[in-house]
Amino acid sequence: MRLLERARKEWFMVGIVVAIGAAKLEPSVGVNGGPLKPEITVSYIAVATIFFNSGLSLKTEELTSALVHLKLHLFIQTFTLAFFPATIWLFLQLLSVTSINEWLLKGLQTVGCMPPPVSSAVILTKAVGGNEAAAIFNSAFGSFLGIVVTPLLLLLFIVRRFIKDWLERKKPPFGAVSSSVLLMIIYTTFCDTFSNPHIDLDKFSLVLILFIIVSVQLSFMLLTFIFSTRNNSGFTPADTVAIIFCSTHKSLTLGIPMLKIVFAGHEHLSLISVPLLIYHPAQILLGSVLVPTIKSWMVSRQKGVKLTRPTV
Repeated sequence: MRLLERARKEWFMVGIVVAIGAAKLEPSVGVNGGPLKPEITVSYIAVATIFFNSGLSLKTEELTSALVHLKLHLFIQTFTLAFFPATIWLFLQLLSVTSINEWLLKGLQTVGCMPPPVSSAVILTKAVGGNEAAAIFNSAFGSFLGIVVTPLLLLLFIVRRFIKDWLERKKPPFGAVSSSVLLMIIYTTFCDTFSNPHIDLDKFSLVLILFIIVSVQLSFMLLTFIFSTRNNSGFTPADTVAIIFCSTHKSLTLGIPMLKIVFAGHEHLSLISVPLLIYHPAQILLGSVLVPTIKSWMVSRQKGVKLTRPTV
């Protein structure tokens, strides 16, 4: 299962590169009014498919197993949806005086506002051996909060309840469907970019944004580690693992459709989307690299706790 998930993610990364490359070669195909008619197929059909698919794939019945850890959930949701975007906003006030492309900076702000992903944070937490139930709850609940204003999601929960048995029996390829539709959205978004002669993305800004994103991720992972391992924090080592990944990861699957809706028709939509497109693979890469180190720390801490327990 892990190999299949890894293969799907690698395929998706390659797909992003291919989609952007194809948009560069022939942008007229995916622009508004072009053969693909993205003003209809993307703005309505693709976006609706993403949210519908995400709603069906959320196993809401699994959330109840982690409801009792209120302090853990409050920490993760507050960090993700309050501290993260506020800190990024303050940081961008300093960067606004630099020569970095202003639309990339705006895109960095949108990254901070995104909900956590449903998949990667859970997968990495499970790989380490952390609190998987808490990761499932916070990833799913965080994604729910990200689109709670959308009435469609309420419908999706109702739909899933009625077709629950069929979903568990057939196991539809939710990941493949979402990835394919997402690539179409990315492709048409960059078609608009490359067909606009007034948009110029300098390499200096792009390199700086990449460096900033990696630095932000590492800094926030370290910050959540420090906060959750304090003596009076009340969190177990397994809880800390869930906190590190769930608090710092952001959803590309829900993020891109949200940007498509919020910035519909905006000539700089693709530039605003770039930081999120960078953040997504960066969080998976960093997480995968750090899994052995975090797992080693967690195991050693758990052994230390067992040794210090008094024997009866």
